[in-house]
Order: sequence, then C-alpha cells, then structure tokens
Amino acid sequence: MSVTTDRIVQPLIRRLTSTANPSDEVIRALADLPFTVKSFEPGQDIVRDGERPEHCAAVIEGWLCRFKLLPDGGRQIIAFHIAGDMPDLQSLHLGVLDHSISAVTPCTVALIPHEALRQRTARLPDLAALLWRETMIDAALFRGWVTAMGRRSAYGRTAHLFCELHMRQRAVGLAEPRHSPMPLRQTDLADAMGLTSVHITRTLGALRKSGLITLQGRTLTIHDWDGLCQAAEFDPSYLHLGKANG
Repeated sequence: MSVTTDRIVQPLIRRLTSTANPSDEVIRALADLPFTVKSFEPGQDIVRDGERPEHCAAVIEGWLCRFKLLPDGGRQIIAFHIAGDMPDLQSLHLGVLDHSISAVTPCTVALIPHEALRQRTARLPDLAALLWRETMIDAALFRGWVTAMGRRSAYGRTAHLFCELHMRQRAVGLAEPRHSPMPLRQTDLADAMGLTSVHITRTLGALRKSGLITLQGRTLTIHDWDGLCQAAEFDPSYLHLGKANG
C-alpha cells in the first residue's frame, strides 16, 4: 500500500473497525479500491439533492454535513460527518440522492466509483455485509436525531449532539477524553438543532453555566461527562461502537 493510499484508506478502516471486525481480506479489498481525491472549501457541495452520483465519498479529513433545503431557503442539517465516514453510501443503490452533502470545514474526500464497489461487494459477501451494517448504523443515527429533535428541549438536544460527536471522534482517535474538535459555527448548530442562532447562544451559555462544557474556538471541552450525558439522556448504544467511551 503506498503512502498516499494508506492516508486515504486508514480513516475508513479506523471507522469500520470501531463498529465491526473486518477480515484481512476485506481490508485488502478496501485498500485496493480505485479513488479520486478532491478537496472542498466550507460551503461547497460534494453532491446535491436530485443528482445521480456515480461515486461514494469517503471523508479523509475535515467535516461534512448532510442537509435538506426548504423552499424558503431554510436549511435543516440532518447529520455531521467526520474522517472515516461514507456519508452517501446509500447512493450505491438508491440512484437519485434525496439530500445534499456539503463541506463544513476545508475537507479532503476520496470519491470511490460505484462500479468498483459493486464488483468488490459481489465478490466478497463479508464486505457487502460490512457496508450494509454501516447503512444500518447510519439509520440508527437518524433515529437518535429524530428523537432528540422531537422530544428533547433545546438544552437536552444540544447536549445530546455534543455527546454523540465526542464519542464518534473518540472511537476513531480524533478526540481526547475530555476535549473534542468542534469546528461548527453557531449557524451550523442552529440548523442542526432546528433553533435560531440567538437560541443556540442562550443554550450554549446555559450548558457553560451548568459547568458541563466550554466551547471556545474550535474545541469542545467537557468538564462533566456524566452530567452532560444526564442532561442529554444519552444512551450510546445507538452508535453501535465496539466499546463505549466517554
């Protein structure tokens, strides 16, 4: 495996091994996949609602978001994605994408042709099962977001988002026990939580005054993990990580 290929494949392998135990054969098949590397600036779309992509994207560096645009121009973010994620894996079978994916930060993405993935999964049922598992975990994340949006207060749903993003980053080695990269603007948080920027500002202030977190610059510092989980009513089982870690 070349240095370049290693840099591309390792985030994806770290992600997959955080939730499963892929065989050496599956890992070699992933490492041998053809890909095209592209860089994107914040706000630049990787793929748009209604398009028929011919590639799946694997995040190498940076953050992406999935979102829907409303007729009035409002944006609802429905997921954030970090290094190792494949945010449009479902496009392998659905054809037309029903949402958009955009860069939140400067990011680097590997575009893997659908045809190459289809050939590998047809030859290796274990790889097909692994990618199918990823789509099921993706669905579990959606259920977690829907529950938070529909039944939790602004305070609770924001705490829940921070718990989720912290644990997902910890699982792939991108965060320390009490510190996580958090390069989201308040407008990103507002669009993810279904709140106004003013409401997000108040909510972040309340979490800070409760002694739970500090969000400064591009870093989230968690002062009281147990308290944050309690505020969020956070049960990490929906993340399906091999080992829950706070």
